[in-house]
Amino acid sequence: MKAAQAWRIGMRDTQILPLPRHQARLKKPTWIIILVSFVCVFLVFAYVYPLQNSGACYIILSSSCNTFSNWLPPSRELSDDEIASRVVINNILNMPSTESNNPKIAFMFLTVGSLRFEKLWHQFFKGHDGRFSIYIHASREKPVHSSRYFINREIRSGKVDWGKISMVDAEKRLLANALKDPDNRHFVLLSESCVPLRDFDYVYNYLMYINISFIDSFEDPGPHGSGRYSEHMLPEVEKKFFRKGAQWFTMKRQHAIIVMADSLYYKKFRDYCRPGMEGRNCYADEHYLPTFFHILDPNGIAKWSVTHVDWSEGKWHPKSYKKQDISHQLIKNITSITKSVHVTSEEKKKTMIMPCMWNGINRPCYLFARKFLPETLDRMIDLFTNQTMF
Repeated sequence: MKAAQAWRIGMRDTQILPLPRHQARLKKPTWIIILVSFVCVFLVFAYVYPLQNSGACYIILSSSCNTFSNWLPPSRELSDDEIASRVVINNILNMPSTESNNPKIAFMFLTVGSLRFEKLWHQFFKGHDGRFSIYIHASREKPVHSSRYFINREIRSGKVDWGKISMVDAEKRLLANALKDPDNRHFVLLSESCVPLRDFDYVYNYLMYINISFIDSFEDPGPHGSGRYSEHMLPEVEKKFFRKGAQWFTMKRQHAIIVMADSLYYKKFRDYCRPGMEGRNCYADEHYLPTFFHILDPNGIAKWSVTHVDWSEGKWHPKSYKKQDISHQLIKNITSITKSVHVTSEEKKKTMIMPCMWNGINRPCYLFARKFLPETLDRMIDLFTNQTMF
């Protein structure tokens, strides 16, 4: 602003000399030609490389990107089901958010039975009554509780098989129950091996004061990414839109509602993304939401998860933290990370790094972490209660 004012002041003191007539005649048409050429080039570029998939949307407002993309001709004619689906979803996304006198975060635990770290979560929630809700989906046995915050918080649960659509069904079941409370404004999905890395106030402010969802979504051209795609998903899900990501999300209310409203894209993943289909192992919980949001609201998600996992061991499952691994330095190392890293599954793996941006500011990425073994509980409680974790 000061620079602009100084420029304007400087311009007042500058003597503006009249142009010769022949230059005056050429100046206006020349600039019009340049301007029209620039607009044409920009339109062609935007059509070939849509704005919502480019870095330009980090510079201008996402709403402007969405508005501009509506000007562009569709790459194909949408089916009746797609039109109906998009009308519903766009109306939900464009509805003004209702205010709440008591906005809360819904913590949704996807677990087999009892929560391994219930005592640690009790310390996390202690003193913050009324600012959170808890929902537990226990797929095999009724949990035994040690904390008053978790008593009678189980929802009606169903069987969950790793890698199958039943995992997505459980996520939607948690969202449906959490959406019953109009004060729940943000929704966090956690596993039984998840632990908090920050105190409650930090997590609350991080999630409640940003208008995006933290849903992991990236393009992996390798066998564990696009290699899992089936052409049976056409025409609604094209291969170029197929994405991968961790299932552990945090989601704003509008996004939770459109997940519940969706049946079109869900059915595609239910029917054509499953282990062993056509010689591929496709896992719906890794692909459905990342692809769904990439297609319908790519600027509304961060494209990284606030739950940290360590895949450095190169196995099918991330590193499991043991008692001897737990230290103040470990927690400090995780909470100091400010860049999200994705590695493709190609033979020549590619590493994609992006800064974790929070309202335009590069901030630490992670609020939670997994997978922690039960033997780490006492050490984690000690770190948390002594406030050496943050």
